[in-house]
Amino acid sequence: MINSKRPYWCRRLPTAFSSLRGHIEMTQLTKTGIACGFLMTTASLAQAGVTSLTVESTNSWSSGHSGQISFVNSGVDPIEGWSFWIEDGPAITSAWNCEWSADGNRDSFLDAGWNGIIDPGETVTIGYEATGLLEQTITGAEFNGMPVEINYAGADEGDGDDDGSDGGNDGDDGGNDGGGGDDTGDGSGTTPGCDGDTDGNGAVDVSDILAVLDGWGPCPGCGADVDGNDVVDVDDMLAVLGAWGDCPSTGPTNKRIVGYYIEWGIYGRDYQPADMPLDKITHVNYAFANIGDDGRIAIGDPYAAIERSYPGDTWDQPYRGTYNQLNNVLKPQYPHLKTLISVGGWTWSGKFSDVAQTAQSRQIFAESCVEFIRTYNFDGVDIDWEYPVCCGLSSNTYRPEDRENYTLLAEELRNQLDAAGQEDGREYLLTIAAAGGIDKLENYELAELASHLDWVNTMSYDFMGSWDLSITGHHSGLYANPDNPSPNQNVRNFYNAHHSVLPWLEAGVEPDKIVMGVPFYGRAWGGVNPTNNGLFQAGTLVPPGTWDDWSSGATGMNDYTEIASFIASGNYVRLWDDTAKVPWAWSPDNHGGHFISYDDAESIELKMDYIKDNSLGGVMFWEVTADREAELLDVMYQSLEVE
Repeated sequence: MINSKRPYWCRRLPTAFSSLRGHIEMTQLTKTGIACGFLMTTASLAQAGVTSLTVESTNSWSSGHSGQISFVNSGVDPIEGWSFWIEDGPAITSAWNCEWSADGNRDSFLDAGWNGIIDPGETVTIGYEATGLLEQTITGAEFNGMPVEINYAGADEGDGDDDGSDGGNDGDDGGNDGGGGDDTGDGSGTTPGCDGDTDGNGAVDVSDILAVLDGWGPCPGCGADVDGNDVVDVDDMLAVLGAWGDCPSTGPTNKRIVGYYIEWGIYGRDYQPADMPLDKITHVNYAFANIGDDGRIAIGDPYAAIERSYPGDTWDQPYRGTYNQLNNVLKPQYPHLKTLISVGGWTWSGKFSDVAQTAQSRQIFAESCVEFIRTYNFDGVDIDWEYPVCCGLSSNTYRPEDRENYTLLAEELRNQLDAAGQEDGREYLLTIAAAGGIDKLENYELAELASHLDWVNTMSYDFMGSWDLSITGHHSGLYANPDNPSPNQNVRNFYNAHHSVLPWLEAGVEPDKIVMGVPFYGRAWGGVNPTNNGLFQAGTLVPPGTWDDWSSGATGMNDYTEIASFIASGNYVRLWDDTAKVPWAWSPDNHGGHFISYDDAESIELKMDYIKDNSLGGVMFWEVTADREAELLDVMYQSLEVE
């Protein structure tokens, strides 16, 4: 509603502002409700905090695409609860970070509860999948009952060639500045790469309008002098209005960087706990503890964990080894760091079904975990059950009831950890490493299980490997490549990082509880047909890996550091799949045609963009010894801007 009384800051507006009429039609200037007399009042600003929806295709294939719809609260007050609808939009088949429904040509979206409050300057993003490509067809939209504009970012032209490569990188240059670093909002300069942000708070909003008004006139060096001509005038006001809502805050985030440290790394790899770049890691998952015949947690390798001596150890300390180094020597040097003992893993998951089977067995196991972390000063427990119901080692015990029992086991652990935390005056963490394959995720009660966890680490890798020599492919693709000729529909369409995250989101799990995993290693095939530089071709042998020996045999697993050296040698070429958003390395001469699927800095950056775009809780990686120079970890740390 138009109010004839001007806000106080409008009454201070210089008469020179009237020249704006030569540039814009003042009566139509409704940038999220900002008004001067003939514009909306400041009170209206809160109601009109969202004035547009941005629709973007994040990935596309021949028959469909995945995308996102984002909006920013450009008002001065929080928005408490939101809903919106669009008409004649994409043919949506599923959506997440919201409650979605379709009625004819109208798609309606309601906040998911946890994201219902939008603070000023905050951006909310919902994701969706749809058939067909994204085209500019939306004919109408309303947000909280008010008409809004539709903007498109990276929309397909209908030729099927949109690779989505630009969408993930938008805004990163501004993000690396951290909001200008030293800019304290004193008018000393705009945020680098964010024209219109006059006060350096990382967003173009009401405070920038006020800064322009306060600095009106000659003002050399003012932050409000957007165009740098030493005068704050109409042109600067137009620049702010033109950038309205841009440059969301790029300050430090609370994203998690969870890294696995392998107990056996102290041997052939000679990678000690002190070798970890712990300034760039928020949580260390120590792999692994075992489960004893008594159903209690058990140390995996006692010599490595608590017996081996390190410089500075004394004869009378209760334990030595990597546990002491990590939890009592290193953790005090990095106050932000939390450590969790990871139980199980591929080799030691055989007894999980037994410990989860009954209330008594769950109680015994949980009690032992509490005692364990108290004894060795861990901050929590990470359960790596590979896998409930089926699909792990043939020697494992499996039951159809594993699905429900896993939830009950997590509930018992949660209750006992919380009780211990209250007694000890600290917060104990509970996480899991979850399967990445969509077929295996059917054996999880996703929402119920997640409700007992601090977060879920998705194992978004090992989707393909040389256990199947009939076809090469990406073991950690971000998206599916429809050119994959695998006869297995899951491998072809759903074995990718996106679809390892999507079921959790669709189950209503808060995105902040989902930490997406990435590998610091590659999976390789040998004897590969050279067609298409080895991609989606048959192989004939499993090539040697970085740490293979007589006991392991050939594994086809290569550390990232070794793969990088292969490419640097000139004997391998690095190639890129712009649909799956991952590279591969290829040598026609080595091992009869050597194909290696892996992640590098470019694909890691795109995965970090995915994490940010979908408001996920962070990234997990397996494992720290495979990135000796911390090249991949540096990308994560810089991209996520972790505190």
